[in-house]
Amino acid sequence: ALRDTDTMDTFVDSSWYFLRYTSVNTHDKPFDRKEVDTWLPVDQYVGGVSHAILHLLYSRFFTKALKDMGYINFSEPFTRLLNQGMVLMDGSAMSKSRGNLVALSEELEKHGVDAIRLSMVFAGPPEDDVDWADVSPTGSAKFLHRAWRLAGDVKSEPGIDFSKGDLALRKVSHKSLQDISFAVESFRFNVAVARIMELVNAARKAIDSGVGPSDPAVREAVEIVAISLSLIAPYTAEEMWELLGHAPSVARAGWPSIDPQLLTQESVTAIFQINGKIKSRVQVSPEITDDALEKMALSDHAILIDLGSTAPKKVIAKAPKFVNIVL
Repeated sequence: ALRDTDTMDTFVDSSWYFLRYTSVNTHDKPFDRKEVDTWLPVDQYVGGVSHAILHLLYSRFFTKALKDMGYINFSEPFTRLLNQGMVLMDGSAMSKSRGNLVALSEELEKHGVDAIRLSMVFAGPPEDDVDWADVSPTGSAKFLHRAWRLAGDVKSEPGIDFSKGDLALRKVSHKSLQDISFAVESFRFNVAVARIMELVNAARKAIDSGVGPSDPAVREAVEIVAISLSLIAPYTAEEMWELLGHAPSVARAGWPSIDPQLLTQESVTAIFQINGKIKSRVQVSPEITDDALEKMALSDHAILIDLGSTAPKKVIAKAPKFVNIVL
């Protein structure tokens, strides 16, 4: 007899599909144990908060049952969970009845897919809801154009020795790269975009009023921008990569290496306060001690003027960040 296989609730299938994904060429059983042991459990699960009482609950039950029955060797199907937020409009979920639908096709036609994607990512952490009324695709499009222009302004050749470039700009680039890398790995994509924007500003300043477009450090900075943007705005990044003289594709470029020596800081800004109010800022060594920073604060000109003849009741020094003088 030819039986109908589509007789079970959809959730029955979706509760173990990740097991089947590992064994698409296996036809005599649901999944191959060797393949499952190689690939699972899943590293990252992304789903709406409603999954916690539906799909996530069911798939965990199936996994635990299969583990108890000896078919698999793990009891949790997903190692990490991320519940993404919703895109709202004027504070409410989009719906025809509310009349607050936003046509994605129209937004894409108006601003381009890179600008829309960048706007969404920059709006906040992925687990937060995003109100489309507060999103600015126009601003994102302008930023992408600024980044794209950088690639056309670089005058050095591909493959140039970056170590010959301006040290200050190289330090900015590698600190930005470190921050971007950490932000991406921790799903703080909005922070990654902010750091890319800062690096774009630093590169533009270097080109227009700094070391100039031929300095190797400028190319390094712009290449880091292009590679970082490829995660969020791949079309813009691809054009930048070609303008920089590279063969397609930026996706094959690999993530740049961070030079730890360029992350060392020669000086940091310490603030001097009186009763919590900032009175002075000075550059100090990152290695300065609490005692040395306290002495520096108590001899600072601005602090001495404000103190007058008043003796401090307490001095709190947290090197190298701040000194707070309590009166």
